[in-house]
This record gives sequence, C-alpha cells and structure tokens, in this order.
Amino acid sequence: MWEEHSDTKIPCRMSFSVTTSSQNKNLLSSSRLLTDIFSTSAVAVSFEVILRLRKMPENSVSKCEKTPEKTPRTRTRRCLCLLILFLVMGTSYMGVFTFYNSSIELSLSWNFWKTHSNNMTTAADSVSTAQYFVAYPHQYHFIVDQPNRCQQESPFLVLMVPVAPHNREARDIIRDTWGKETTVLSRVVSHYFLLGLSREGDGTEFPEEQVLQESQRHQDILQSNFMDNYSNLTIKTMVMFEWLSSHCPNTTYAMKVDSDMFLNVHKLVDMLLKAPRHLYMTGMVARGAAVLRDRTSKWFLPVSAFPETSYPPYALGLGYVFSLDLPKKILQASFHVKAVYIEDVYVGLCMRHLGISVTDPPNGGLFRGPMPFWTDSCYWTSVITTILQDSKQLSDVWETYQTQAQSGC
Repeated sequence: MWEEHSDTKIPCRMSFSVTTSSQNKNLLSSSRLLTDIFSTSAVAVSFEVILRLRKMPENSVSKCEKTPEKTPRTRTRRCLCLLILFLVMGTSYMGVFTFYNSSIELSLSWNFWKTHSNNMTTAADSVSTAQYFVAYPHQYHFIVDQPNRCQQESPFLVLMVPVAPHNREARDIIRDTWGKETTVLSRVVSHYFLLGLSREGDGTEFPEEQVLQESQRHQDILQSNFMDNYSNLTIKTMVMFEWLSSHCPNTTYAMKVDSDMFLNVHKLVDMLLKAPRHLYMTGMVARGAAVLRDRTSKWFLPVSAFPETSYPPYALGLGYVFSLDLPKKILQASFHVKAVYIEDVYVGLCMRHLGISVTDPPNGGLFRGPMPFWTDSCYWTSVITTILQDSKQLSDVWETYQTQAQSGC
C-alpha cells in the first residue's frame, strides 16, 4: 500500500533492491580477438599467394611479360593469382573494419537493451538483497527550487537532467552545449538539473553551499530531500514528474535525459512539432525485455518482487520524451503499482496500468544507444540522442555536431 502526503504525491513505500555484480565483462574483448584472428588469417592467405607466385618458373613469368601471346595459360594463371591477392587483401581489411565497427556497436547495444538503466548516480557498494520493501518515511520536498521560472517562460519543451549533486562538471558542460539552446525553431526550450542529497546527515535538509551558489548563479537547479543514490532512481523520477505537473502548466513536452548523452535539440523539436500532444511517450523503446533472475546481476529482481518473466514495453531511461499530461497520470498510477528500483521499467509498469502504450519514434535511428565506432559525415545531425562514454566527451562531439550543421547536413 502507498501512503499519500499532503505536500507531495510520492509513494512513501517503494520496492527496491540493488546487488553489486561480481563480474564486469569486457564487451569489446571478443570483438577485438575475432578481429585479430580475421586480420591474421587474411595476411597468411596473402603471403601464401605471394609464395606461390615466387615459386612459378622464372621462364614462365618472363613469357608472361615478354611473350604473352605464346603462353596464354601461364599469363592467365599469373593474372588470376594477382587478382585473388588483391581481392583477399581488400576484402579482408574492409571486413576487419566493418566487423570491428559493427561488433562493438551490436554487442554494446545488445547489453544496453538488456540491462541499461539510468546511471547518473553512483550505485551503493553494498545493499542487502534481503529486503525489497524499503520504507522512506520522509515527505519529499524541494530544498532548492525554481518555483516560478517554468510558468513564466512557458516553454514548449523542458529538459530534465538527473545528475549527482557532486557532478558540477557535467552540469557546466551541458550548459555550454545543448543546454544553451533556448530557442529552437521559434520554440522556447528550458533545462533543469535534478539532484537529491549527497549524503546522510543529521536530519537537516539544507543544501550544500556549493549547490546553493550554483543555483543562485544559473537558476536551473532542483534539489529534493531524498538520498541521491542508485537505489533511489525511481524516487528521483517520481519527484521529477511531481515538479513538472505542478510547475509547468503551459508546457507541451518534457524530456528526461541523462547527463552523459548527446542531445540534438533541433532534431528533437522538429520531431515534436509533428508528434501527438497527449498521452505520448517515445524514445529508445525496449520490448520483451527479460527479467533477470541471476542474483549476481545488478538488475536482479526476485519472483517475489516481480513474478512476470518479461517487462512490458518501456522507454529506456537514458532519454525519453513525453507530453505534459502524462506526469500527473503516472503519479496517480504509482499509488497502485508496486515500485521497483529500475526506474524506466517502473515508468513502463505505470504506463501499462494506465492502458497507455509507449510510442516508437518515427525513425528507428533517432534515439541511439552507445556511440558507434565509426560515424559518417552527417551522423550527429541525423540523430536525437546518443550515449557517450562520459559527459567530458560531449564538448568534442558538440563541436563536430556544429560543424556538420553548418555544412548543410
């Protein structure tokens, strides 16, 4: 059962669990190993062809060069060997490049679709798996807020960025890149950073001095009084929905986007101008994702917490966009849906309870997973999101994006 509070509509009792994975597999190792094998095999075949050419009688080579009309068979053999040599070398190296690129992207994407959830905050090192019903008695409220800004600006789109309190660098990088795009296609765009508390204290709810100073300078910080850690990501998302539903009455869309994401705001607004304005949520949609029962997995859920074998369709938490009539409905559904700590899955469960389907984007390549090993000259202008290695990479990628945009891509 959920308890309703007067100042917020966040469930008081959430069903969470986090386990620390004991194995951290390197997704790239197998790709690189097979690539090395492929490359070595190609070189070996090439040397074999060269050796066979060198073993050909000298007079036959001479005849091939000097008197080809008299030795058509020898000439044909020699030319055929050379042709095979060039084909093997060219095909092999093209195959190596293509295989290396695709295998990295596919392997990362496969793991990403199976297990990725929002990773903006650091997971606790050790959390007991014995309890899946953890009580959070606090009535969550904002200790740093921008109560009037959204209503005054009446933006077409609000970008909500969950980020750890200590990660000032990521916030500054976003402010200097896609966060500074405030007017796109004649539509107003706003951004906010959503934070929790960085550590357990003595019960006080005062923001850290650095966060308060940052908020006073940029007017884009929202900090609530929940503990900002991996197991509380669902709470963080529900707090986001609560703030949007109560502070942005004139906004059409909002997007939850991680701080380590590239975001093409122009492409996003262009898509939204043609999208439904009600009961709409889209992004990188996962369908038929299996529930992980392996206790060593970071995303393990026991049957007692979630008895089904697969999750309903949901938009991956790295970046999804939704119409502003949904936050209030999802909050209402949360009183009837037992929470799980995997926040994007939980939003999908609430959507299913409401009978609302997640919408696939108009183009399957708009919302991308990990950045591919190779990108073409117009890649960054053709996508809406791509996950990067970290927020530091965003600065370089943003320069490339601007160059591509200016070139007419």
